[in-house]
Amino acid sequence: MTSLFDPIKLGHVELSNRIAMAPLTRNRSPGAVPNDLNVTYYEQRASAGLLISEGTPISQQGQGYAQVPGLYLPESIEGWKRVTAAVHGAGGRIAAQLWHVGRISHNSLQPNGDQPVAPSAIRAKSKTFIINDDGTGGFVDTSEPRALALDEIPSILEDYRRAARAAIDAGFDAVEIHGANGYLIDQFLRSSSNSRSDAYGGSIENRTRFAIEAVDTIVKEIGAERTGIRISPVTPANDVSDPDPQPLFNLLVEKLAVYDLAFIHVIEGATGGDRDNLPFDWAAMKAAYRAKGGKAVWMVNNGYDRATAMDAVASGRADMVSFGRLFIANPDLVARLKADAPLNAPNRATFYGGGAEGYTDYPKLA
Repeated sequence: MTSLFDPIKLGHVELSNRIAMAPLTRNRSPGAVPNDLNVTYYEQRASAGLLISEGTPISQQGQGYAQVPGLYLPESIEGWKRVTAAVHGAGGRIAAQLWHVGRISHNSLQPNGDQPVAPSAIRAKSKTFIINDDGTGGFVDTSEPRALALDEIPSILEDYRRAARAAIDAGFDAVEIHGANGYLIDQFLRSSSNSRSDAYGGSIENRTRFAIEAVDTIVKEIGAERTGIRISPVTPANDVSDPDPQPLFNLLVEKLAVYDLAFIHVIEGATGGDRDNLPFDWAAMKAAYRAKGGKAVWMVNNGYDRATAMDAVASGRADMVSFGRLFIANPDLVARLKADAPLNAPNRATFYGGGAEGYTDYPKLA
């Protein structure tokens, strides 16, 4: 029987176990450049089979939160090289999460104070994190977006291509396309955030178009064996919804099956919350993908503990399980899960912004 602690091949790399660290925005990279603190943070957690980086904007336009590391500046790429070298030196593997937030941004974070862009000019009932010039900061309402013109879409796809190449140049083993949690790709998918009447809106066929074009662009640049995607079929995160997500996401994964992707990362339920917030047949979506010949590693996320993660892998329902908050407070989470040891409790007050406290100072097992 397959175990959570067994190795697995993901794309072109061998992973030491089936535990992933999920992407976690921590807002500790001023100027969008990874620093010494970030190097330590990722190195501490390198025992995970796969680390997935915090959301990493593909352009300044794609940034929606203060002090997140990017992939669009030369100095950012150099900073990431230090992170990936440290992770590899500790025996780990790491993927970069490619992020465009779309409308989940604030004018102060955009080039020249511009409006954020989105499939449609529909403001999200959501918040984002900013840091003011005096160092104070916090969560504020997102700004009013503008709808992308049809002739702007190729330039965003080009940003995805450049960022994917930059990630590989920076030493990442793979990339994860952020198609979840109400950000740009997810905004195109959902009827609540996409009211377009052109080839990117209306039918579910059209609403999946941008996601598939982003995948296609990245696969052509770095190869399918280095490419994964994250999706969240029923999360209400960042004010997205769809009246009938099952056919939408079944179609999406069927289209993804054309590509021999390294992995598909599925958030089950409401991100960080109720796993049963809406009816959805997770097995049916996976079956739709496999029926079309899709072979990617199937990774699941959201609210898993040791017992449920072990069962998911042993039963064959999933190939890997990713953990988010548990990795914040437990840099040695793999060892703790294997030994069924007690877990450190996270300090929520230090999740976003700050320094080493609540970031790199959590103790490991004696």
